[in-house]
Amino acid sequence: MTTVVEQLRAAGCVFAEEEADLLVSAARDDGHLAELLGRRVGGEPLEHVVGWAEFCGLRMEVGAGAFVPRRRTEFLVAQAVALARPGAVVLDLCCGVGALGAAVAAQVPGGVELHVADIDAAALAYARRNVAPYGGSVWEGDLYAPLPASLRGRVDVLVVNAPYVPTEEIGFMPSEARDHEPLVSLDGGADGLDVHRRVAAGALPWLAPGGHLLIETSARQCPSTAAALTSAGLATRVATSEELYATVVVAAV
Repeated sequence: MTTVVEQLRAAGCVFAEEEADLLVSAARDDGHLAELLGRRVGGEPLEHVVGWAEFCGLRMEVGAGAFVPRRRTEFLVAQAVALARPGAVVLDLCCGVGALGAAVAAQVPGGVELHVADIDAAALAYARRNVAPYGGSVWEGDLYAPLPASLRGRVDVLVVNAPYVPTEEIGFMPSEARDHEPLVSLDGGADGLDVHRRVAAGALPWLAPGGHLLIETSARQCPSTAAALTSAGLATRVATSEELYATVVVAAV
C-alpha cells in the first residue's frame, strides 16, 4: 500500500491515500492492481479506472470514454427531488451515464416513471445499468428526437446537464476531462450555450402542465441560459449553492 500511495503522490494525486484504498479494493490481485495503478498514474480519471463514481450516495457505473458525473451536479438533483411528486414522469436529457435520473428516482418516495436520453451510445451502455434498478427507459438520439410520442405533454421534471463549456475554453480544462471524456459531453459551442438554446426551444411540447425544467449552467452564463428558457415561454428562477459552486436555472410551465 505504501508504494501505491507514493506513486500516486508522485503523479500529483492530492488524495493519494483515499485513491490507493479505492484502487486496492477494485483490484483482483497484485497484477491487476499494478495495471490499475498504471492507468491512474498515466492520467486516467480515477472513476474510469475503478469503474464507478459516487454520486448522491450511489455508485454509478462509468468507464473509459464516459463523462464522469460531478459533485456540483448533486445540487441540481436536490432541486429536482424537491419538485418531483411520487409517480412523477422524470426525463434526464443529455443523460450521459444516467446519474441524474437515477439519483432523482432513488430519492423520490414511491419512485418515478424514469426516462433518460443521450446521443452517445457508449455512455448509454452505462446508463442502462444505472437506471435499471428504477425501471428506467433509455432512448438513444439527439435531444428530444428519440423520445416516444407518448411522452409529449407528460414530463413533470426535466433535468439537463448539457455541455456548457465554450469551445475555446476546452483547452483549459483538466487533462482528465479534456483527454478522457468525450468532446460531445464538454463542448457547448462558441459561447457554451448552443445545446442550452436547443433544449429550451424544444422543451414546451414535452412538459406537463405545471412541469419544470432544471438545467445546470455557470454563474457567468446563467443570465443567457435563463433568457433562452424565457424566450421559449417558460418562467425562470436561478438557484445557487456556494458550497458546491453550482448554478441551476429552474424553469416552469
